[in-house]
Amino acid sequence: MAGEINEGSVPAYYREVYEAVRCRTDERVQVEVFQRLLQRTDLSKAVLGQIAEHVDSTDGFLSKLSLYKALALIALAQQGKQPSPKLLENCIQELPKPQLGEPKDLNALRMQPAQEDALMMSHTLDKLLLRDAVQVELIPEKKGLFLKHVEYQVTSQRYKISVYRRYSDFDVFHEVLLQRFAYRVVPALPPKRMLKGVLTSVSEREFIEGRRRALGRFINLVARHPFFSEDELVRTFLTFNGSDVQTKLRDAYKKTGDEFMTNRIATQAKEYLPTDIQAQFSTSRELIRNIHNSFHKLRDRAEKMAERSKENATDLLMFGRELSTLGSDASPLPSLASSQSTWGTLRQSLKSLSVEFAVLSDKASQQGRREEDDVVEKLNLFLDLLQSYRDLCERHEKGVLHEHQRALHKYGMMKRQMMSATVQPKEQASVEQLESRIVQQENAIQTMELRNYFSLFCLHQETQLIFTYLPITSHILGAFVNSQVQGHREMGEVWNELHPKLGCLFGETLPLMRITNWKITYSVS
Repeated sequence: MAGEINEGSVPAYYREVYEAVRCRTDERVQVEVFQRLLQRTDLSKAVLGQIAEHVDSTDGFLSKLSLYKALALIALAQQGKQPSPKLLENCIQELPKPQLGEPKDLNALRMQPAQEDALMMSHTLDKLLLRDAVQVELIPEKKGLFLKHVEYQVTSQRYKISVYRRYSDFDVFHEVLLQRFAYRVVPALPPKRMLKGVLTSVSEREFIEGRRRALGRFINLVARHPFFSEDELVRTFLTFNGSDVQTKLRDAYKKTGDEFMTNRIATQAKEYLPTDIQAQFSTSRELIRNIHNSFHKLRDRAEKMAERSKENATDLLMFGRELSTLGSDASPLPSLASSQSTWGTLRQSLKSLSVEFAVLSDKASQQGRREEDDVVEKLNLFLDLLQSYRDLCERHEKGVLHEHQRALHKYGMMKRQMMSATVQPKEQASVEQLESRIVQQENAIQTMELRNYFSLFCLHQETQLIFTYLPITSHILGAFVNSQVQGHREMGEVWNELHPKLGCLFGETLPLMRITNWKITYSVS
């Protein structure tokens, strides 16, 4: 136990205090509430400052164990001792009881949040991006010339670990994640396709690389999601090194169930929803649909630009090769032209220029890769998130909302049957059976209503998540501008190095002067 408080061994009083002051919506304690608790101790400001120094807090909250540590330090200080973690180690087996009064009286210290507070999310894009960065690298396993299967090395920066996953592992993970968080934005997986060609096929390589990128976007969106990132399913997928991760994932879901069963405010979601939630939802949905359409067009244009850069690289390389072919032609000149022409020396110079064009081709190819990796990929990441939001909206309407309406319709039919049974005498057993079914249906409808409100609650939060991600636009534009600046600078440097070499192609000053006047100067700050 060496200096660490074990939750299972803390006194009952500690747990009662915690339950009295903790947030309504999660397991943490607000720093403001903790500071109010300190004011009840009658300790000096200097001692209170010492206690606060030894208690960890994150984003304005204390964890449960941090509060327990604070309570122990308060008790030690009230006994006249120096409140320090070192002193705490000596009494870790039997924690002292602080004098704070009856736990039920501490409820007043808890800052009762406004109804909207539980609904609102206080995340920023930078905080979300810092949650984790996951690399997905390809490890193809071959059997002869034909592809046996594709394996991926998945490396989480947060957990500092690499695991190996196949597409089927991603598939099961996506399945249980969608079951657990049916009311959240769960990104779609790239399509599964049985590979018919060999690995060396260009189309197969492109498909595999595209799927690798898509899996990388999927797992990063999941690992950075405010609710997914702390869930056991995500932690299992990113860290479990056993032989059967799929069974482990399914077992983890069976143990916890879906979010409605575990979220502390699921059954009170209606209390937190604004009265115009449906109107807000409709407005946000339409706005996000328009944003999705615009970003889709931006991505298509960015893809075309990256493709043009790659085509430019091919054209430059072929242009240089044709110059080389022209300069390598050793055919003797006819006597009619040999005395008048400088072609013999000129073609040797042409041959040497192919080297510069090969460099230009390489620079253009690098430019295409930058545009693809830094611009197109970021656009695709945001598009994946936007599409998952649209999918969520459809799940809400076609899923829980539709089921609720069907249940109400069925309930209405049962009530009509019951009214008919009371008018026309029937067997007592059949009437009792119908009554029992009506009661069951009423319970089912009540649960569906609660789920419907919780679904709306989650939708409202996920809408905020989309707007939290919107500043990624500046990241994308920055990457786009930087790629163009760097590309033009590098290409300009090679063109400028190539220009003086053209002088050897001309024997007179005047033509060279004309060429000099054609010089393109790149000035990039």
